[in-house]
Amino acid sequence: MATFLLLTTLSTQGLQTLSATPERLLEVNRELEAMGAEVLQQWALLGSYDFLTVVNAADERVVLRAAAQLAARGSAAIETLPALEIDPLVEALAADQ
Repeated sequence: MATFLLLTTLSTQGLQTLSATPERLLEVNRELEAMGAEVLQQWALLGSYDFLTVVNAADERVVLRAAAQLAARGSAAIETLPALEIDPLVEALAADQ
């Protein structure tokens, strides 16, 4: 399994939906799970992004498909980032020395 960060910015439509039905956020998380992305953690943010969601998935295709399907609704824009563990990075960099 690979870990990914989803940075979400809600559109005006998305903000209206969330304000009217806050439980919609949990429904979206269940939809992510149904698409094959296990939601590990999630935070509401202040600033440029509205939410940070940490997910595990078999590969980037699963996450990209899920993010594209959710973004296609017009309620949110989603930036997807792979998250790499530090220990393998340190090992790889040490091996190059």
